Amino acid sequence: MSVPDFQSLMLPELRALGEGEVTSAELRDRVAKAAGLTEDDLAEMLPSGRQSTFVNRTSWANLFMQRAGLVDKVRRGVYRLSDEGKKVLANPPARVDLRYLAKYPSFVEWRQASAEGRAVEDAESSPAGQATIVAVTPEEQMERSHESLTAALQTDLLDRVRELSPAFFESLIIDLLTAMGYGGGRAEMGRAVGKSGDGGIDGIIKEDALGLDIVYMQAKRYAAENSVGRQDIQGFAGSLDGVRATKGIFFTTSTFTKGALEYVEKIAKRIILIDGQALAKLMIRHNVGVRTTTTYEIKKADENYFSE
Repeated sequence: MSVPDFQSLMLPELRALGEGEVTSAELRDRVAKAAGLTEDDLAEMLPSGRQSTFVNRTSWANLFMQRAGLVDKVRRGVYRLSDEGKKVLANPPARVDLRYLAKYPSFVEWRQASAEGRAVEDAESSPAGQATIVAVTPEEQMERSHESLTAALQTDLLDRVRELSPAFFESLIIDLLTAMGYGGGRAEMGRAVGKSGDGGIDGIIKEDALGLDIVYMQAKRYAAENSVGRQDIQGFAGSLDGVRATKGIFFTTSTFTKGALEYVEKIAKRIILIDGQALAKLMIRHNVGVRTTTTYEIKKADENYFSE
């Protein structure tokens, strides 16, 4: 099974708090056991990879119930049922969710005033949001939006690269490798050679700042439907023989066939294959051909600051 949405975790959390004060770690452990979650379920991460989905959702469920007055925070990382929470648990509803919490004025007031509450409210008010809001926390909404924007940017970058000349593509690859740290990050340590190169070598870059080793590259600016096959990779491997090289990188704006992928696994040379999607991701990660338009900071209270 998968991790339940954060609203489905509210009632299990209340029940887990029914035995008195409990630490956040113990609370999560009780909820996980009650929900029958496996180790794989608990290991599931948010798209950012910075936090597990289960920890994120239980934390948000806890926060929302605190704002409704059902849960009290005793001290850092320790919680208990409030008097109102005990009343709810004494005669529990079938489900505790945002609609249920809306009966508490303190929750409604907080929801209308806070960014967290407004994010949920805005999503619920949209037709698409009504179908998905129960599954995601406000933080997950932001991460999913970021994923969607990044995916759109990747498509845009590949479309732009395919429209430009092969020479531009080769120069772009050198810029990318330099941004990734090859040649010590110095532009003069790499160069595109194109048609003047030696038998299928499109670019050369020093592997380190001292130039102790050289990495050769080939770049194929193909349409999305035209995959790079085994024959192309064999030709590149032969070009490496011509310069007594053992390392190479093959870039394309399309994809590689199964035969091409299998071939590089069998040969002694170290050839890395970078397809269009991987290329676009690297360009974004290393700020090649992109710029930051807006930056959002997500801040939380510093528990250490408020510890006496």
